[in-house]
Amino acid sequence: MQNVNIWSEEFGAETDAPILLIMGSMSQGILWPDEFVGRLSAGGRRVIRYDHRDTGMSGTVDFAAQPYTWDDIKNDVYRVMDDHGLESAHLVCHSAGGLLGQFVSVERPERVCSLTVIGSSPLGGGEGQVIMRALMGQPQPEGSLPEPAPEFVDFYRGLMAAPPPADRRARIDGMIAEQRLLHGTGLPFDEDAARRLQERIYDRARDLSAVANHRLAAMAKPDFEPVGVLHQVKAPTLVIEGSHEPAKPGHSAIIAEQIPGARLMIVAGMGHTLPPEVHEELAAAILAHTAER
Repeated sequence: MQNVNIWSEEFGAETDAPILLIMGSMSQGILWPDEFVGRLSAGGRRVIRYDHRDTGMSGTVDFAAQPYTWDDIKNDVYRVMDDHGLESAHLVCHSAGGLLGQFVSVERPERVCSLTVIGSSPLGGGEGQVIMRALMGQPQPEGSLPEPAPEFVDFYRGLMAAPPPADRRARIDGMIAEQRLLHGTGLPFDEDAARRLQERIYDRARDLSAVANHRLAAMAKPDFEPVGVLHQVKAPTLVIEGSHEPAKPGHSAIIAEQIPGARLMIVAGMGHTLPPEVHEELAAAILAHTAER
Protein backbone atom coordinates (compact mmCIF):
# COMPACT_ATOMS: atom_id res chain seq x y z
CA MET A 1 0.00 0.00 0.00
CA GLN A 2 1.89 3.01 -1.28
CA ASN A 3 -0.60 5.85 -1.72
CA VAL A 4 0.17 7.70 1.51
CA ASN A 5 1.39 11.29 1.48
CA ILE A 6 4.65 11.76 3.38
CA TRP A 7 5.40 15.16 4.92
CA SER A 8 9.04 16.26 4.80
CA GLU A 9 11.13 19.40 5.02
CA GLU A 10 14.73 20.22 4.27
CA PHE A 11 17.36 22.65 5.52
CA GLY A 12 20.61 23.89 3.98
CA ALA A 13 21.79 24.33 0.41
CA GLU A 14 20.79 21.85 -2.28
CA THR A 15 24.44 21.60 -3.27
CA ASP A 16 25.49 20.36 0.19
CA ALA A 17 25.93 16.69 1.01
CA PRO A 18 22.49 15.29 1.93
CA ILE A 19 21.63 13.80 5.32
CA LEU A 20 18.30 11.99 5.65
CA LEU A 21 17.08 11.80 9.24
CA ILE A 22 14.96 8.72 9.99
CA MET A 23 13.10 8.76 13.31
CA GLY A 24 11.86 5.76 15.24
CA SER A 25 8.56 3.92 15.37
CA MET A 26 5.42 5.97 16.02
CA SER A 27 7.54 9.15 16.07
CA GLN A 28 7.26 12.41 14.18
CA GLY A 29 10.21 13.87 12.33
CA ILE A 30 10.31 16.91 14.62
CA LEU A 31 11.74 14.67 17.34
CA TRP A 32 14.95 15.48 15.51
CA PRO A 33 15.38 18.73 17.49
CA ASP A 34 15.51 22.01 15.57
CA GLU A 35 18.79 23.00 17.23
CA PHE A 36 20.42 19.70 16.32
CA VAL A 37 19.18 19.96 12.72
CA GLY A 38 20.49 23.53 12.62
CA ARG A 39 23.94 22.41 13.72
CA LEU A 40 24.07 19.87 10.90
CA SER A 41 22.92 22.34 8.25
CA ALA A 42 25.31 25.02 9.57
CA GLY A 43 28.06 22.42 9.15
CA GLY A 44 27.42 22.29 5.41
CA ARG A 45 24.84 19.56 5.10
CA ARG A 46 21.50 19.45 3.31
CA VAL A 47 19.31 17.97 6.04
CA ILE A 48 15.93 16.33 5.43
CA ARG A 49 13.54 15.09 8.10
CA TYR A 50 10.10 13.58 7.60
CA ASP A 51 7.07 12.20 9.40
CA HIS A 52 6.51 8.48 8.98
CA ARG A 53 3.14 7.47 7.59
CA ASP A 54 0.47 7.62 10.30
CA THR A 55 2.47 10.17 12.30
CA GLY A 56 2.44 13.94 12.39
CA MET A 57 1.46 15.68 9.16
CA SER A 58 1.90 12.65 6.92
CA GLY A 59 -1.14 10.77 5.68
CA THR A 60 -3.08 8.41 7.92
CA VAL A 61 -4.96 5.30 6.90
CA ASP A 62 -7.73 3.01 8.04
CA PHE A 63 -5.51 0.02 8.73
CA ALA A 64 -8.34 -2.50 8.49
CA ALA A 65 -9.14 -1.28 4.99
CA GLN A 66 -5.56 -0.54 3.89
CA PRO A 67 -3.17 -2.72 5.88
CA TYR A 68 0.57 -2.38 5.45
CA THR A 69 3.77 -3.80 6.93
CA TRP A 70 7.12 -2.41 7.99
CA ASP A 71 8.31 -3.17 4.47
CA ASP A 72 6.11 -0.27 3.38
CA ILE A 73 7.50 2.00 6.12
CA LYS A 74 10.99 1.04 4.95
CA ASN A 75 10.10 1.74 1.34
CA ASP A 76 8.95 5.21 2.37
CA VAL A 77 12.65 5.96 2.91
CA TYR A 78 13.20 5.52 -0.82
CA ARG A 79 10.11 7.60 -1.59
CA VAL A 80 11.40 10.52 0.47
CA MET A 81 14.80 10.29 -1.19
CA ASP A 82 13.20 10.18 -4.62
CA ASP A 83 10.93 13.13 -3.83
CA HIS A 84 13.99 15.18 -2.89
CA GLY A 85 15.90 14.06 -5.96
CA LEU A 86 18.50 12.07 -4.03
CA GLU A 87 20.21 9.14 -5.68
CA SER A 88 22.04 8.55 -2.39
CA ALA A 89 22.33 10.14 1.04
CA HIS A 90 23.92 9.87 4.45
CA LEU A 91 21.36 8.10 6.65
CA VAL A 92 21.15 9.20 10.28
CA CYS A 93 18.64 7.07 12.16
CA HIS A 94 17.17 6.83 15.65
CA SER A 95 15.71 3.79 17.44
CA ALA A 96 13.53 1.75 15.03
CA GLY A 97 14.66 4.17 12.33
CA GLY A 98 18.01 2.47 12.76
CA LEU A 99 16.45 -0.83 11.70
CA LEU A 100 15.21 0.89 8.55
CA GLY A 101 18.63 2.40 7.89
CA GLN A 102 20.36 -0.94 8.36
CA PHE A 103 17.84 -2.66 6.08
CA VAL A 104 18.23 -0.03 3.34
CA SER A 105 22.03 -0.28 3.65
CA VAL A 106 21.82 -4.02 2.95
CA GLU A 107 19.09 -3.86 0.32
CA ARG A 108 20.25 -0.82 -1.69
CA PRO A 109 23.88 -0.11 -0.74
CA GLU A 110 24.33 2.27 -3.68
CA ARG A 111 21.85 4.66 -2.07
CA VAL A 112 23.70 4.95 1.26
CA CYS A 113 26.78 7.17 1.51
CA SER A 114 27.18 6.47 5.21
CA LEU A 115 25.08 5.12 8.06
CA THR A 116 24.67 6.49 11.58
CA VAL A 117 22.40 4.68 14.04
CA ILE A 118 21.50 6.12 17.44
CA GLY A 119 19.81 4.17 20.24
CA SER A 120 18.96 1.33 17.90
CA SER A 121 19.05 -2.46 17.78
CA PRO A 122 20.73 -4.84 15.35
CA LEU A 123 18.67 -5.73 12.29
CA GLY A 124 17.41 -9.29 12.66
CA GLY A 125 17.81 -9.29 16.44
CA GLY A 126 14.11 -9.47 17.22
CA GLU A 127 14.17 -6.44 19.50
CA GLY A 128 10.39 -6.10 19.41
CA GLN A 129 9.92 -9.65 20.68
CA VAL A 130 12.48 -9.08 23.44
CA ILE A 131 10.53 -6.06 24.69
CA MET A 132 7.22 -7.89 24.50
CA ARG A 133 8.56 -10.87 26.46
CA ALA A 134 9.95 -8.47 29.08
CA LEU A 135 6.57 -6.75 29.42
CA MET A 136 4.81 -10.09 29.70
CA GLY A 137 7.30 -11.39 32.28
CA GLN A 138 8.34 -14.24 30.00
CA PRO A 139 11.87 -15.69 29.96
CA GLN A 140 14.20 -14.67 27.16
CA PRO A 141 15.67 -17.45 24.99
CA GLU A 142 19.42 -17.86 25.14
CA GLY A 143 21.16 -15.44 22.83
CA SER A 144 18.41 -12.80 22.99
CA LEU A 145 19.24 -9.11 22.98
CA PRO A 146 19.55 -7.43 26.39
CA GLU A 147 16.22 -6.54 27.97
CA PRO A 148 15.16 -2.95 28.55
CA ALA A 149 15.82 -1.40 31.95
CA PRO A 150 13.44 -2.35 34.80
CA GLU A 151 12.01 1.17 34.95
CA PHE A 152 11.14 0.89 31.24
CA VAL A 153 9.30 -2.40 31.82
CA ASP A 154 7.46 -1.03 34.87
CA PHE A 155 6.36 2.12 33.03
CA TYR A 156 4.92 0.35 30.01
CA ARG A 157 3.25 -2.34 32.09
CA GLY A 158 1.48 0.48 33.94
CA LEU A 159 0.61 2.18 30.69
CA MET A 160 -0.91 -1.01 29.28
CA ALA A 161 -3.13 -1.35 32.34
CA ALA A 162 -4.18 2.31 32.57
CA PRO A 163 -7.41 3.73 31.11
CA PRO A 164 -7.05 5.97 28.03
CA PRO A 165 -6.44 9.67 28.79
CA ALA A 166 -9.62 11.68 29.18
CA ASP A 167 -8.59 14.85 27.37
CA ARG A 168 -5.78 16.79 25.68
CA ARG A 169 -4.12 17.77 28.96
CA ALA A 170 -4.11 14.21 30.25
CA ARG A 171 -2.76 12.90 26.95
CA ILE A 172 0.07 15.43 26.92
CA ASP A 173 0.87 14.71 30.58
CA GLY A 174 1.21 11.04 29.64
CA MET A 175 3.45 11.90 26.70
CA ILE A 176 5.68 13.96 29.00
CA ALA A 177 5.90 11.06 31.45
CA GLU A 178 6.99 8.78 28.62
CA GLN A 179 9.58 11.31 27.47
CA ARG A 180 10.90 11.55 31.04
CA LEU A 181 11.33 7.77 31.15
CA LEU A 182 13.09 7.61 27.79
CA HIS A 183 15.28 10.59 28.70
CA GLY A 184 16.95 8.41 31.32
CA THR A 185 18.55 9.44 34.57
CA GLY A 186 21.90 10.70 33.37
CA LEU A 187 20.95 14.32 32.63
CA PRO A 188 18.48 16.81 34.16
CA PHE A 189 14.99 16.63 32.66
CA ASP A 190 13.49 19.94 31.50
CA GLU A 191 9.75 19.47 31.99
CA ASP A 192 8.84 22.86 30.53
CA ALA A 193 10.72 22.08 27.31
CA ALA A 194 9.15 18.63 27.27
CA ARG A 195 5.66 20.15 27.54
CA ARG A 196 6.35 22.52 24.64
CA LEU A 197 7.57 19.63 22.50
CA GLN A 198 4.67 17.31 23.32
CA GLU A 199 2.10 20.07 22.76
CA ARG A 200 3.66 20.64 19.36
CA ILE A 201 3.53 16.91 18.60
CA TYR A 202 -0.10 16.71 19.71
CA ASP A 203 -1.23 19.78 17.78
CA ARG A 204 0.45 18.99 14.45
CA ALA A 205 -0.76 15.38 14.27
CA ARG A 206 -3.51 14.65 11.77
CA ASP A 207 -4.63 11.77 14.00
CA LEU A 208 -2.54 11.08 17.10
CA SER A 209 -4.11 7.63 17.55
CA ALA A 210 -2.96 6.52 14.08
CA VAL A 211 0.55 5.83 15.39
CA ALA A 212 -0.83 2.54 16.74
CA ASN A 213 -0.88 1.35 13.12
CA HIS A 214 2.90 0.91 13.37
CA ARG A 215 2.30 -1.85 15.93
CA LEU A 216 -0.32 -3.43 13.68
CA ALA A 217 2.17 -3.28 10.80
CA ALA A 218 4.72 -5.12 12.93
CA MET A 219 2.19 -7.81 13.82
CA ALA A 220 1.14 -8.13 10.17
CA LYS A 221 4.65 -9.32 9.28
CA PRO A 222 6.62 -10.30 12.38
CA ASP A 223 9.55 -11.57 10.30
CA PHE A 224 10.07 -8.21 8.58
CA GLU A 225 13.73 -8.09 9.58
CA PRO A 226 16.18 -10.24 7.62
CA VAL A 227 18.50 -12.23 9.88
CA GLY A 228 22.26 -12.57 9.60
CA VAL A 229 22.80 -9.88 6.97
CA LEU A 230 24.62 -7.06 8.76
CA HIS A 231 27.97 -8.28 7.49
CA GLN A 232 26.72 -7.14 4.06
CA VAL A 233 26.59 -3.46 5.08
CA LYS A 234 29.18 -1.62 3.00
CA ALA A 235 28.46 1.94 4.15
CA PRO A 236 30.84 3.42 6.71
CA THR A 237 28.88 3.09 9.94
CA LEU A 238 28.83 5.03 13.20
CA VAL A 239 26.85 3.46 16.06
CA ILE A 240 25.86 5.71 18.98
CA GLU A 241 24.34 4.82 22.35
CA GLY A 242 23.73 6.82 25.49
CA SER A 243 25.35 5.69 28.71
CA HIS A 244 21.88 5.73 30.31
CA GLU A 245 19.92 4.03 27.51
CA PRO A 246 16.71 2.56 29.07
CA ALA A 247 15.14 0.91 26.02
CA LYS A 248 17.93 -0.89 24.19
CA PRO A 249 20.90 -1.02 26.58
CA GLY A 250 23.98 -2.61 25.06
CA HIS A 251 22.39 -3.12 21.65
CA SER A 252 24.72 -0.66 19.91
CA ALA A 253 27.82 -2.71 20.72
CA ILE A 254 26.17 -5.70 19.05
CA ILE A 255 25.45 -3.65 15.91
CA ALA A 256 29.06 -2.43 15.83
CA GLU A 257 30.32 -6.00 16.17
CA GLN A 258 28.23 -7.23 13.25
CA ILE A 259 28.89 -4.43 10.73
CA PRO A 260 32.43 -4.55 9.31
CA GLY A 261 34.47 -1.52 10.31
CA ALA A 262 31.67 0.10 12.34
CA ARG A 263 32.66 2.50 15.11
CA LEU A 264 30.92 2.59 18.50
CA MET A 265 30.41 5.88 20.37
CA ILE A 266 28.99 6.14 23.90
CA VAL A 267 27.52 9.53 24.85
CA ALA A 268 27.79 10.26 28.57
CA GLY A 269 24.46 10.93 30.28
CA MET A 270 22.26 10.38 27.22
CA GLY A 271 19.26 8.08 27.39
CA HIS A 272 16.92 7.31 24.50
CA THR A 273 16.15 10.93 23.57
CA LEU A 274 18.18 13.77 22.05
CA PRO A 275 18.35 16.51 24.72
CA PRO A 276 20.15 19.83 24.18
CA GLU A 277 23.12 18.77 26.30
CA VAL A 278 24.22 16.24 23.66
CA HIS A 279 23.51 18.18 20.46
CA GLU A 280 27.00 19.59 20.06
CA GLU A 281 28.70 16.24 20.61
CA LEU A 282 26.31 14.34 18.36
CA ALA A 283 26.41 16.92 15.57
CA ALA A 284 30.21 17.10 15.64
CA ALA A 285 30.49 13.32 15.39
CA ILE A 286 27.98 13.10 12.54
CA LEU A 287 29.55 15.99 10.62
CA ALA A 288 32.95 14.30 10.91
CA HIS A 289 31.52 10.91 9.90
CA THR A 290 29.71 12.32 6.86
CA ALA A 291 32.73 14.38 5.81
CA GLU A 292 34.85 11.30 5.28
CA ARG A 293 33.15 10.39 2.02
